[in-house]
Amino acid sequence: MSLFIPAAAIVFACMILEARVAARHERVQRAAGAIEPAGDVYRAMQVAYPAAFLAMLGEGAVRGSSIDMVAGIGIALFVASKALKYWATSTLGERWTFRVLVPPGSPLVVLGPYRYMRHPNYVAVVGELAGTALAMHALVTGPVAVCGFGALILRRIRIENRALAR
Repeated sequence: MSLFIPAAAIVFACMILEARVAARHERVQRAAGAIEPAGDVYRAMQVAYPAAFLAMLGEGAVRGSSIDMVAGIGIALFVASKALKYWATSTLGERWTFRVLVPPGSPLVVLGPYRYMRHPNYVAVVGELAGTALAMHALVTGPVAVCGFGALILRRIRIENRALAR
């Protein structure tokens, strides 16, 4: 059985749900006077994130990927990454958005997964990409997606760290 349809349904359903939550939180943050730093890579991420998954899913469809041990590891990594992401987003609550928005006078979050790492959401995103690459046997687009989006994440982290330091 091809993984393309169920994988695409799960990946994009999660993406749509997350986008709706992020948009709602963004409205709350902006109403509270949150500031968005200049130079963010949000627009590039907005295109690259779904494109990366689409490319890996497409490669998997062409390869006819099916469930085997590698796909199972990829699925487990994807699920674990989603769990970490949702733990991080629930810890941030309304402070979690797709954009870097810093509410005035807000303290740094040090609860939940933030007790153990500075940017658990980004660790989770890399895990989602790597898990999808493994599950879909995306030998070409997987490494490109992980490295390309990883570079955007590194730029985003620098911007976010500067914004949080203010």
